[in-house]
Amino acid sequence: MERLSKDSELVLLFAALADRTRLRLLNLMDGREVCVCYFVEILGQNQPKISRHLAYLRRAGVVTARREGKWMHYTIAAPSHAGAARILGETLAALRLEKRMQADLARLGRACCASQKISSLEGAPLPAAAETIACSTGRATQFKRHSEPGEV
Repeated sequence: MERLSKDSELVLLFAALADRTRLRLLNLMDGREVCVCYFVEILGQNQPKISRHLAYLRRAGVVTARREGKWMHYTIAAPSHAGAARILGETLAALRLEKRMQADLARLGRACCASQKISSLEGAPLPAAAETIACSTGRATQFKRHSEPGEV
């Protein structure tokens, strides 16, 4: 991929952050790796639309993807531009305080550990997450924690 100028990186970041759906996706990925099928279920949008938003975030350099069999997993990537990394970090911190974003995370927790899987998530791998997500069934599921930049 062609190296972008520092100004271009910031323009792409701000454009990526200027959409509610992309902010919701980033919120769901904050500290965890999530399969695209969970985004479809939690956000109630079709897979092509979710994939277009994820591609936009990838082009902006704030999301990476990996394939595992038929499943695509997405996670947040720290921008190389120090200012962009700070902006993204502050944005994620602000999203954690919003009720709608908290509701999305609660739905993710319920979808991950429901005693009967949602049919659209049948066979889907659980998100690898930084924290325990409390389930509505009273159980809790512990996920693998991703290291933050600079952490060991």
